[in-house]
Amino acid sequence: MGFEQAHEAFIAQHLSARSGERRGRLERGHREAEKLFCKNVWWKLHGHFDGLHPEYEVRDWRGLSYFCDFVWIGLAVKLVIEIKGFGPHVRDMDRQKYCNELNRETFLTAMGYQVVSFAYDDVAARPELCVTLLRLLFARFQTQASPLGTDKLIEREIIRMSVMLARPIRPIDVMTHLRIGHRAAKAALVYLCRSGLFTESRGAEGSRIVRYEANESAWKWL
Repeated sequence: MGFEQAHEAFIAQHLSARSGERRGRLERGHREAEKLFCKNVWWKLHGHFDGLHPEYEVRDWRGLSYFCDFVWIGLAVKLVIEIKGFGPHVRDMDRQKYCNELNRETFLTAMGYQVVSFAYDDVAARPELCVTLLRLLFARFQTQASPLGTDKLIEREIIRMSVMLARPIRPIDVMTHLRIGHRAAKAALVYLCRSGLFTESRGAEGSRIVRYEANESAWKWL
């Protein structure tokens, strides 16, 4: 099934399960930006819409209804996804609306949601960046179809650590972070280099490898 068919079925399914304002909000609110996110980002990452809810109603700290662009509900997390255009969310927003938006996001976090926002311009013009960032986020908590071996878990955690540190890493960094021995740390780094996910950096004399740096392709492996 292609995107258009799947997206049409996705929206039809949620419309059939709703009534009143919840149905009306979906009919009015799921427009160009939301569909573009579905096509350019979500579909490319997942190829399905399982667990994703468009125009999802939540309550804010005042008890008032608020409709999120999307909420993804997984086994252990509820992820709020907002698509924000520059005009309505920055240029046209007054101080009170700005305060309310920040307070709402903090309240949702306190209620157990994780809130993620994407700029409409990135969804439209740089969707590959959105896909990469969302993949990194999902790698934290999404279960795998089949269990990962210890080696794969170590390699994934090394990639994640490298991204967080934003610098080349050394075996001692891996040893300290994962509490493993030098041999295991070095073997994992060598494997990541051979897989094209990391690049080795040699010392001043050029004979000894001293650091390892993650390539852009490493993010996509998570």
